[in-house]
Amino acid sequence: MLNYSNAIKAEKSYSGLQLREIKPIMKLIVRGKKREFLSAVGKSLNLLLPTEANTSTKSDKLTALWLSPDEWMIFSNEVSDLDSNDYHSESLLNKNICKTNLGAVTDVTDQFVLINLKGDKIYELFENGSPFNFNDFRKKKGSVTQTILAKIDVIIQNESQNDVNLFVRRSFSQHLFSWMNDSASRL
Repeated sequence: MLNYSNAIKAEKSYSGLQLREIKPIMKLIVRGKKREFLSAVGKSLNLLLPTEANTSTKSDKLTALWLSPDEWMIFSNEVSDLDSNDYHSESLLNKNICKTNLGAVTDVTDQFVLINLKGDKIYELFENGSPFNFNDFRKKKGSVTQTILAKIDVIIQNESQNDVNLFVRRSFSQHLFSWMNDSASRL
């Protein structure tokens, strides 16, 4: 059974910016190279994995982020049941991917924290702590990047112009959230 505790205890709102943890969300890393792997994931989850670099795809229940030519993060669009860490998507992928030797599936639900940012000052905040140039990124809905923010590795997905998902490793989440709060208060 999942013993989920919030990494971030508070939601914060500033002029033009809102920060909050979305919990608990199922997160899986899938890896594979063969065409059969892509087909099996698509049939199992009714979701096409993005094959173009730094993009994402979305279905009703799941979103897939391109992380490398043979690696994707798949996460649920809905909050998961707190009483269980058994995910139907993971079971399907284990059956159709792992057991057929097409690829690998790893549950990273507890490893990554999802922080949702909303508002028109998101990119001002990011520019204070990241070397990444967000000019083109902010214009493309569904864009994905892996970068550094406040010297911490993060994965950022552009849901829409003023709505961004940020994934950070749990061990760094409180520090990053504290940095974002401090920086946001100065925007």
